Amino acid sequence: MTIGIRFIALFFLCAFATISNAQSHKVILDTDIDSDVDDVGALAMLHTLADHKLVDILGVIVTSDDLHAAQCTDAINHYFKRGNIPIGVEKGIALKSFSKYTKQISEEFKHQLKSAEDAEDATSLYRRLLSAQPDSSVIIITIGHLTNLRNLMESKADEYSDLSGIELIKKKVKLWSCMGGMFPEGKEANFYRPDPESTKIAVEKWPVKVVFAGWEIGNEIITGADFLKKSLPEHSPVWRAYQLYNNFQGRQSWDQASILYAVSSSEDYWDLNEEGRCVVMTDGSNTWKSGERSNHSYLIQKMNPKEIAKIIDALMVGFYGAEY
Repeated sequence: MTIGIRFIALFFLCAFATISNAQSHKVILDTDIDSDVDDVGALAMLHTLADHKLVDILGVIVTSDDLHAAQCTDAINHYFKRGNIPIGVEKGIALKSFSKYTKQISEEFKHQLKSAEDAEDATSLYRRLLSAQPDSSVIIITIGHLTNLRNLMESKADEYSDLSGIELIKKKVKLWSCMGGMFPEGKEANFYRPDPESTKIAVEKWPVKVVFAGWEIGNEIITGADFLKKSLPEHSPVWRAYQLYNNFQGRQSWDQASILYAVSSSEDYWDLNEEGRCVVMTDGSNTWKSGERSNHSYLIQKMNPKEIAKIIDALMVGFYGAEY
C-alpha cells in the first residue's frame, strides 16, 4: 500500500524535530530563480519548514541576471508572510527578461522591491547576516551558479566584520549544501554556466564542510505535477510558477534535493561518498578524485526517488493536499 503523502510529511517533521532537538536551522539560500522552476519549489520548502519553526530563513541571495528575479523572490516571501526577509543581488550586471515565470509572478503578487536595484548588495548581505550569527551555526544552500559565493569568499573586512570572507565562513558556517556538478564526473549547468571560474575557485577554496547534490540525484525525483496542482490554491505564486513553467507536467527536483539534505540529518534518503574531493576544470566540468577524506562529500542514491518525491511535494505545498 502506498503511504499517504500527509503521513510521510508528518513523519518527516517528527523525525526532523527529534534529530535536531527542535532547534531551528539558520539558512541562507543562494538561488538562480529564473530559468528553471525548481528554485521556486525549493524556496517553498524552506517556507514550510519555517512555518513549523524548523528553519530560520536569514536571507536570500539572488544570483541571476533576470530582470524580475529579485521581485519574484520578494513576492514569494510576501505570500508566505515573510516579506521582511532580506534579498541580495549582484550589483552592476546587465539584466534581461527571459524567465518563463518571474515577470508574471512579480506583476501578479504583492511585493516590496520595485527593482533589483532596491535589493542589497549580495556580498554585503552575506557578510551582514553571517557576522550576526553564532559561530558554526549557518547553513548556506546554493541552488544556482556560484558567483556571489565566490565574491563572499574573496571579500575583505568591512563595517560588519573585521574578518576576511574566508575567515568569516570558517567562523560562522557549519555546512554548504550545493546543488551542482555530476558525480562521479560530468558537466552540469550550475558549475559551467555562466561562470565556471567562480565554480572552480569556490570549490577549491571552500574552508568548511560541503556536500554536493549532483545532477544525477535530483534528475530522478519528479515533483510539481498533478499533486501540486490539486493541493495548492490558484492564488499561490508557487502554483502559478509551475503552471507558467510547464503546466504541471512534473519537473526534476535538483534544487529541492539539496534543501532536503541540508535540513535533515536523516540517513534514510541518501548515502555519502566522503572518500576524496571534487575537482573542477576550467570549463566547469568536474570529477571526483578518490582518496583521503576531505571537507567534500557528495550524495549517493539510497531511498527510492519516488518516495523522496512525496516528501518534497508535501514540503512544497505545506501539507495541505490530499493523500496520493
